[in-house]
Amino acid sequence: MSLDIFWFLPTSGDTRYLGTSGFGRPPTFEYLGLVAVAADHLGYDGVLIPTGSGCHDPWAVASHMVPLTRRLKFLVALRTSLGNPVAFARATASLDQASGGRLLLNVVPGGDAAELAADGVFLAHDERYAAADEYLRIWKDLLAGKTVDFDGRHHRVAEGRNFFPGVQRPHPPLYFGGSSEAAHALAAEHVDVYLSWGEPPAAVAAKIADVKRRAAERGRVLRFGVRLHVIVRETNDEAWADAERLIRNLDDATIAKIQARYAKMDSVGQARMAALHGGRRDRLEVSPNLWAGVGLVRGGAGTALVGNAQTVAQRLKEYVDVGVDRFVLSGYPHLEEAYRFAELVFPLLPGKQPVTTDARAFTGGPFDASTLADSLPATDRG
Repeated sequence: MSLDIFWFLPTSGDTRYLGTSGFGRPPTFEYLGLVAVAADHLGYDGVLIPTGSGCHDPWAVASHMVPLTRRLKFLVALRTSLGNPVAFARATASLDQASGGRLLLNVVPGGDAAELAADGVFLAHDERYAAADEYLRIWKDLLAGKTVDFDGRHHRVAEGRNFFPGVQRPHPPLYFGGSSEAAHALAAEHVDVYLSWGEPPAAVAAKIADVKRRAAERGRVLRFGVRLHVIVRETNDEAWADAERLIRNLDDATIAKIQARYAKMDSVGQARMAALHGGRRDRLEVSPNLWAGVGLVRGGAGTALVGNAQTVAQRLKEYVDVGVDRFVLSGYPHLEEAYRFAELVFPLLPGKQPVTTDARAFTGGPFDASTLADSLPATDRG
């Protein structure tokens, strides 16, 4: 079975160290373009473009990246609590055309009530999912070419139409992640791919089983994925040392402050992430090679697979064994780690080609050993 492997565009910034450091990289469009082009060149299937008040607008980012890339797909947030489903159906069709059918949508009702309030949205948790259900019904019908009349609790449309169809029919695939009862019901009804954050494989298996059962009751079949970070090195010791290095600038006061903010969210998924480590540095390996250090100060996906290439490939297979066929990965900093993961792990994954399949392709090039030796003075050889 071939796996879909996605990378991540760090549209809120990038870094070598979590927390305060002097190694931050601002999310300029030039830097994001480097990451996207690298992912395209290396053979990643797509990139996730995140959303939030601290991120660049994902639709603008995707529009900028399309002409820079050839085959890369873009997983763009569809914020069902913000905006109008008719307007975003049109935007979807336009971006799908512009990208030549490389658009995917990540359904995001929102998990932080304070952030939503700052955006002018004042819906309780389950209300957001009820609004998302109405939004997606309208959005899907419009992209399928229907004229829409809808009178719901959250949305009203009279003779809504989408005049310029997208490339993908009836619409670009819908991805979605959520851990609550309301989220699982929404996934079963509407989406094509259910994503879980990187919980231990047994916990992911339980979520998959519940969503799969709900979808089957509706006559639907979904696919499943996992969103997590990776820290892959040539040896396990190197990988664990770099995991610790990533959080070496964090102090306990910073961790406690950030965890207190996350505790105020009404996101079930965020609560599950926080429960894995409890804000403590001494319980970060929550499953073999699954490390929760990222979640000490980062919301959303907070775990990383840590180890050498063979170890990480084996841990990915454990998710595959419970029904996962795609992974949305990231690592700090994202440009270098995109190369590292592709070079080390792609050769071990089904359907993925090594980045360089034949070392002989470089024979005689500027970095070939014989060429270098011939160009050096005799005293510098050997």
